[in-house]
This record gives sequence, C-alpha cells and structure tokens, in this order.
Amino acid sequence: MQNQNSKLKTELKHRAYQYSVAMIEFLDALPKDISTTVITKQLLRSATSIGANIVEAKGASSKRDFTNFFGYALKSANESLYWLGLLRDAKKINKPQLEYLLNETKELASILGASLLTLKGKR
Repeated sequence: MQNQNSKLKTELKHRAYQYSVAMIEFLDALPKDISTTVITKQLLRSATSIGANIVEAKGASSKRDFTNFFGYALKSANESLYWLGLLRDAKKINKPQLEYLLNETKELASILGASLLTLKGKR
C-alpha cells in the first residue's frame, strides 16, 4: 500500500508540473492588453502554486503540515479556475487549450479534494 501511495504522489507531482508548463505556454501566448496582463499575473501565481504546494507537502514535518500544504494546493486550484473562467467569459481567448486547462484544473482540484478527505479521515 505504501508503494502504491508513493507512486500516486509521484504521478500527482508530475501531473501538476506538466500543468504548470502548459499554463506558462498558454499565458505567454495571450494578448498583452491591460486586463489580460493583470489576470495573467494572478493566474500564473495560482496555477504554479498548485504544484509547488504538492512538492512542499513531501517535505512536511507532520501529517497536519502535509494536509495543510494539500489544502493550499486545492485553494490555488480553485483560484485558477476562477481566473480561467474569467478569461473565457470575458472572451479574451477562445482556444481548445483553455478548455484543456479548465478540465485539468478541475481534475487536479478533485484529486486534491479527495486526498484531503482521506487525510482527514472523512472518507
């Protein structure tokens, strides 16, 4: 079981890293108008924070600390969903890559949410 958990954590970390790379590429291709620039900076912070907090969790000193880092990653995923939705609804971008990023953000949030429930013994 421990080996399975380790494999899942490694896959999640890798997936979050690839998500960050895809987000950077997406954001670099956006128009440079004022509103998009502001949203882009916020989205870059929140999206890359997901993976950073997952990596930080690995070095946690306690289960509580580990759980907190996963909580921070979930909050960052939810914030990223907000910014991506705003870009879509303000019609700043209309690309298949935006839909991919929205779906991937939702999936990462679901994984993190389920992990938090398990960590807190509620599942």
